[in-house]
Amino acid sequence: MAERQDAPTAPELVIESDGSTQVMSPSRVYHVGRDPACELVLHDARVSWHHAVLRTKSGHWTVEDEDSTNGTFTDGRRVHETGVGPGTVIRFGNPADGPCAVLSKASPPPPPPTPSAPAAPAPPATRVERPSAVSHPAGTRTFRQPSSVRPLPAARTTRIGRAPENDLVVDDLSVSRRHAELRAGAQGFEIVDLGSHNGTYLNGQPVDRAPMIPGDIVGIGHSAFALVGDELQEFIDTGEVSLDVQDLAVRVDNGRKTLMEQVSFPVGEKTLLAVVGPSGAGKSTLLNALTGLRPADDGTVLYDGRDLYRDYAELRQRIGLVPQDDILHLQLTVRRALSYAAELRFPEDTAKAERQARVDEVMHELGLDQRANQPIHSLSGGQRKRVSVALELLTKPSLLFLDEPTSGLDPGMDRSVMHMLRGLADDGRTVIVVTHSVLSLDVCDRLLVLAPGGTIAYYGPPEEALAYFGFQQWPEAFEAFENDRERDWAGRFRASPEHRRYVAADSHQPARAPEAPAGPVAAPKAQSWGKQLHTLVRRYAAALTADRTFLIIMVALPFVMGAMAHALAGSALTQDSAVNALLILCVGAVLTGAANAVRELVKERTIYQRERAVGLSRSAYLMSKVLVLGAITIVQAVVLTLVALIGVKLNAPGGKGVLMPPLIEITLAVALLAFTAMMLGLFVSALVRKEEVTMPLLVLLAIVQVVFCGALLKLNGVPVLEQLAWLVPSRWALGAMAGTIDLHHIMPQGTADPLFQHKPGTWLLNMGMMIVLSLLLGFVVTKLLRRHEPEIMRK
Repeated sequence: MAERQDAPTAPELVIESDGSTQVMSPSRVYHVGRDPACELVLHDARVSWHHAVLRTKSGHWTVEDEDSTNGTFTDGRRVHETGVGPGTVIRFGNPADGPCAVLSKASPPPPPPTPSAPAAPAPPATRVERPSAVSHPAGTRTFRQPSSVRPLPAARTTRIGRAPENDLVVDDLSVSRRHAELRAGAQGFEIVDLGSHNGTYLNGQPVDRAPMIPGDIVGIGHSAFALVGDELQEFIDTGEVSLDVQDLAVRVDNGRKTLMEQVSFPVGEKTLLAVVGPSGAGKSTLLNALTGLRPADDGTVLYDGRDLYRDYAELRQRIGLVPQDDILHLQLTVRRALSYAAELRFPEDTAKAERQARVDEVMHELGLDQRANQPIHSLSGGQRKRVSVALELLTKPSLLFLDEPTSGLDPGMDRSVMHMLRGLADDGRTVIVVTHSVLSLDVCDRLLVLAPGGTIAYYGPPEEALAYFGFQQWPEAFEAFENDRERDWAGRFRASPEHRRYVAADSHQPARAPEAPAGPVAAPKAQSWGKQLHTLVRRYAAALTADRTFLIIMVALPFVMGAMAHALAGSALTQDSAVNALLILCVGAVLTGAANAVRELVKERTIYQRERAVGLSRSAYLMSKVLVLGAITIVQAVVLTLVALIGVKLNAPGGKGVLMPPLIEITLAVALLAFTAMMLGLFVSALVRKEEVTMPLLVLLAIVQVVFCGALLKLNGVPVLEQLAWLVPSRWALGAMAGTIDLHHIMPQGTADPLFQHKPGTWLLNMGMMIVLSLLLGFVVTKLLRRHEPEIMRK
C-alpha cells in the first residue's frame, strides 16, 4: 500500500509499536490499521481497518486520521491531522491505553565504501539497534539521543574509568579510577569489571565478565553505554528523568489484605510531586514501592524507560531517600557528618580533596556554608532537614524521595523546606515528597491524593484539586475521605477528564507487562570491609566524644560502683564481706557494659537502614560498635575493679590466684563480664523497636544477673534454674572471681558450688563460657540487624 512521495526533505524516523521496529523513509506513505496490507498493522478491535496515515508534507512528518471510529491521539488530544517527529507518542483507538507508536530519529547510514573496495551487498531490511533494556527510548530523555559516540577499534581494549589516563573518561565520583574494560576479540566484545567498588552492570545486573552484544546496556556510574555497530554510544543520566508508575498493587498476609491497588501515574522530568492523603491511605507503602525498598507485588515502575525492579541493582544508586527521622549523627558538625558520609559512599580510590570538594559543593547548593562547623543538634528543624538532603545529594541522585520532611516544623519552616525542594527540581531532578502538610502545595507541579485503601483519588495540578473534589478547604476533603469510606474515589477519578489529561495523556511510556525481578539484591560496596570499619570506628568515636552526657556517665559510673564495692569489702575479703563485694563487682560490670550499649542500635536504626541500602556492610557496622564500646567498657571495668580492690587483702591461698596474681585474674573476669554485658546490651538494642523501652529492660537485666549469679540462690543441682543460669554471664564471672580467691576456703560453710573451685580447669571454663556467650550474642545481633534492612535485600 505504500505510495511514493515527491522529493524527500524530512528525516528518516524510527517507529516502534507492538514490539516491532522499522525505519520510515520520507519518500513513502505509511498506512496504519487492521488491514494486513498496511505498513503498520495493529491487531486491536479499537483500531479501524484503515485508521491513519503517516506521510511527509512540506518537509516534515504528519499523522492524518482516516475518519477512524475511535480516533487518533497525540498528547492526549484527538487529532485529524497534526505534525509529528522524534519523541512523539501516537495512540490509536483510545488516549489512555490504545495501541501506541513511538517515533524517534533514525541513526545515520554508514559511509559509502571507498572506490578501491567492493561495495557490500545491501541488507534485506534496515535494522535499528536500541538498548534492549529500555522500553521506548523516544519516550525518555536519557536514551533519546546519545551524549557521545565513540568508534571502536576492531582489535583493541577500551579502558573506562575516572582517571584521565583511561581511553574513555567518566567524570563521576561514583566511578572508580580504573573501572572496566571493553575488550575486542574474535568472538566479539566483552565487558570486564576491573574490581570497581560500585560495580559494572550489564542490562541492570552486576557482572564481573560477560559478552556484550548490540543493544546491551552497560551501566557505569551515571553513564550507560550501548554497542551500535562498531560504535560505542554513551548516554549520561543528567538527572532529568521521567518516572512511569503502572498498575502498582501491594498485598500482605499472603495476599489476604491489600494495601495499595491499581496505582498508575506519570512523573515528568524536573517535576516536584507531592503525595498527600489521610492516615492509612498507603503513602509509606507507595514510597517503599517507588524506591524499590519493598517492591510492589504487581505492576511496573519505569525509571526513564527501564524497569526499576529488574534493574534495581544498578538504578538504586541514582535514587536518594530522606526518611522522616534524621539520618545523621546529631553530635557531629555539618561538615564532619557529610565528610564521613562521603567516605562511605564514594569509591575507596577517591582522593580526600575530591570528596571535600563535593561536600563543599553540596553545602553551597543548600545554603549550609555558614553552618558547616555547627553541631547538627543545634540547628533548627528546617536546617537539619537540609543537612539530611545534602547527604543524599552527595551522589547526585536523579530521583529524590522525602518522607514527611516538614513534620514538626512551623509554617515558615514548612514553606522554606518546600521552596528548597522546588529549587532542587528546577536544577534537574525529579523530586517526590510525602507530606501531611497542605500549606505549600502551590509550589509543586503535580499532586497525588491517595484515598483510604491505597487508591488514587486525584492526580494533577495542585490548584485544580479542591475544585475537583468540590470543597473550599483541605480539611473538608480529608473529612470526606474519613466519613465516606464506601465511595469509589478511584473509579470516579479514572472516569474523569483529569485522568485522561494528566495520567493517560501525560504517560511517557506505553503500558508494559512487569518483568520478573532479579531476586534479592545485595548492597553495593563502595569501600572495602576494612576501609568501612576504619571510617565507622572514627565516626562513632567522634560522635561519642562529642556527647557530653555520655562522657559524664561513662566516667562517673565505674568510680561510683567501685566505691560501693570497696566500702563493702573493707580492708579484707572475709566470710562476711567477700560475697557482697564480688556481687557488687558483678552488678557494676553488668550495669557498666549494658548501659553503654543498650540504646546504641535502636537509636541509629534509621541511619543504619539508609546506609545499609547504599552499601554499608552489616558486619563492619556491628564490629565498629563492638570495638569502640568494647574498648570503653574494658577501661571502665579496669577502673571499677581497681577502685574496689586496691588496698584490700584478697585472702587468696598463698596470696596467689589460679594462674596469675589474684588482682589481675579478678580484673580480667570483671572486664570480660562487662564486655559480655555490653554484647547483651547490643542484643536488647537490636531486639526492641523503641528506644524508650531500653531503660526498663536494663533494670531487668541487672536483676536477672543478681538472681542467677549464684551468690543468693543455690543453683548447682537445681533443675531448670541451673540450666537457665548457663545463659547468665554473671554466673560464670562470679565463679571465676570466687575461684581466684578460693571462696570455699574463706566460707567453708557458705557454698559448695563446683564453679567456685580454685582450679585452673574451672577458672578457664568460667572465662571461656563468657567468651562463648559474647560470640553467640554477636551472631544473634547480626541476624536481628538483618530484619531492619530493605525487604528487597532480604527476599
